[in-house]
Amino acid sequence: MNKGIFRPRLNIIIFLLILISISGCASFRLNTAYPLKTSVHPPVAKVVPKIDTLHGDIRVDDYYWLREKSNPDVIDYLKAENSYTESMTAHLKSFQDSLYREIVARIKETDLSVPVKVDSYYYYSRTEEGEQYSIYCRKKGSLDAEEEILLDQNELAVGHEYLAVGIYNVSPNHRFLAYSIDTTGEERYTLYIKDIDKQILCKEEIPNTGYTAAWANDNKTIFYTILDDTKRPYRLYRHILGTEPTDDVLVYKETDETMFLYVGKTKNEEYLLMQMNSHTTSEEYYLPADDPTGEFQVIQPRESEVEYYVDAHEDRFFILTNDDAKNFKLMEAPITNPHKENWKEFIGHRDSVKIDGFDVFADYLIVYEMEHGLQNIRVMNLVNNEIYYVDFPEPVYSVWHGDNPEFNTTFLRFNYTSLITPQSVFDYDMATRTRELLKQYEVLGGYEPFLYQSERIFAKATDSTVIPISMVYKKGMAKDGSNPLWLHGYGAYGSPFEPYFSRSRLSILDRGFIYAIAHVRGGGEMGRYWYDQGKLFNKMNTFTDFIACAEHLIAKGYTSSDKLVIEGGSAGGLLIGAVVNMRPDLFYAVVVDVPFVDLLNTMLDPTLPLTVLEYEEWGNPHEKQYYDYMKLYSPYDNVRGQEYPHMLIEAGLNDTRVMYWETAKWTARLRSLKTDNNVLLLKTKMGTGHLGASGRYDYLKDIAFEYAFIFDLFGIKK
Repeated sequence: MNKGIFRPRLNIIIFLLILISISGCASFRLNTAYPLKTSVHPPVAKVVPKIDTLHGDIRVDDYYWLREKSNPDVIDYLKAENSYTESMTAHLKSFQDSLYREIVARIKETDLSVPVKVDSYYYYSRTEEGEQYSIYCRKKGSLDAEEEILLDQNELAVGHEYLAVGIYNVSPNHRFLAYSIDTTGEERYTLYIKDIDKQILCKEEIPNTGYTAAWANDNKTIFYTILDDTKRPYRLYRHILGTEPTDDVLVYKETDETMFLYVGKTKNEEYLLMQMNSHTTSEEYYLPADDPTGEFQVIQPRESEVEYYVDAHEDRFFILTNDDAKNFKLMEAPITNPHKENWKEFIGHRDSVKIDGFDVFADYLIVYEMEHGLQNIRVMNLVNNEIYYVDFPEPVYSVWHGDNPEFNTTFLRFNYTSLITPQSVFDYDMATRTRELLKQYEVLGGYEPFLYQSERIFAKATDSTVIPISMVYKKGMAKDGSNPLWLHGYGAYGSPFEPYFSRSRLSILDRGFIYAIAHVRGGGEMGRYWYDQGKLFNKMNTFTDFIACAEHLIAKGYTSSDKLVIEGGSAGGLLIGAVVNMRPDLFYAVVVDVPFVDLLNTMLDPTLPLTVLEYEEWGNPHEKQYYDYMKLYSPYDNVRGQEYPHMLIEAGLNDTRVMYWETAKWTARLRSLKTDNNVLLLKTKMGTGHLGASGRYDYLKDIAFEYAFIFDLFGIKK
């Protein structure tokens, strides 16, 4: 319901479910499933050299022309690559279909989410067998009441290859639903408003909107954001129901190209919040929700590399900030004068514990902490100041907040999962310190958790830093180097790659695979220090950490280089692209999804989405020191004449975060320079964007395709 503190993250790709493979045969390096001599030949991209000179360095880009999306030759080339991929995997169609049916058979196709109570309504979503998308519903008064369907995504998706819902926000009086949809994958949404009582759409149709919106308490005023040419939300508008969107009032315009603009609401619904943030800096304004035509007031003017995030409680704001506190601390300030000079420490900074977020209730404060790579939930009674932690049963797990829109309640809803335990939804009574399992998402077909083992081990990096590795496998695994292992990595933006359960992953575990996550520097698993040690001039640590994890897994007998599959997506694709250039001998096969591999060219173009914002992550290559460092690892720029592993590369034509041409150019360069006969496939989805297929069945078909590709490399036929 869009209540409570919000910390938007721009990279949303951390939870890509991927694949792995197994071999029951002796180790081998050359591919036996795909013939080395075939009548099917890969497409050859024409060479059109583009020469750039910067910082005295001459760079030749032979495939720059692939950026021309409107050029028919570009589309023809992408289609040729797709045709080649289809030809090379045609023999896998039956196996892929079988894997798809195997994965779907584990899913309860007709299912219901746990209802969330807001005032006298219960909101939930449900799925129906055979339908791609969720249906959003509610009931009034009790769960036995008649169902109201608020939004059926399956109806919205008719005639579209792709559908994503952005905003889904019900007005305070529960009469109006503001929702937005994207039908291309480009992440430009059109905002609509539905009169739920009358079951009709209002006349408003507002294109080019961002991810957030917020209702004022008058139930007729809504605030929303508009995107600029680089897909950055930068303008905040105020709209009144029944009026023309062209008459909407511009409330704020963010001129700093590194800052994204969001709008939300405090959990107690008393204040609207306008937030601007980059990767390292933020600023917030507040406005009484009962006074929508008033002026937003700044809480604290922005300061470079200082972040803060706000929610309200009675007559004070709680403020989470990294001001002189790298791992963040929690402050409080009077709402009447919340400027920094009035901030008072509420929870202090700790070097070993990072505060990731917080949630405010009438009598309780919840603090989400990351310590030693695991999430903890800290509960504070605001009446008597008692503090305690919620305990969790497994050594490797993930926990995150659920839907908690109610302010006056003693119940905290949270989600729990591990590499072995399916996603579970709990209500935790903060007064009695007891929990109730409301739902554990079913795994059909007789899943037995006791048959699997999860553990966390540690590798030593080149500078002796200890790098955690989370893994899961079928019990009985022998450490003799014979196990195929899938190693997954991300390592960027300070985002932790937390272990989670996957029903589709059982298809690889049951075929003898080990699945592992390398918690490399650049992520957020070990606090903000961990992030800082893997960004800007420390970015090389991300790659050498991953290599160290792979070497450790081999040295300890978990796998061998002939059985090691690696995967990464988006910024994780940059990681994979860098390590296959550095140590191609260490890996047998690679799967990368929307990989950020053309780093220098993208970061040199400020007209592209996210480029200016991400100077804080990678550096600004217009400055020579950053240019020289980024050139050391940029995957596209470091492809050279050597043997590479088998590779499956996937992209979306409408991707606005990692442009399709990055994968196309990288593939073309790999084809022209690699010296091996290993398989190299490019699959571009012509109707999707960064997040891939939007329908749940289409998404599972993509996973089945990846599984079939990897299994075939290892000679697995069923």
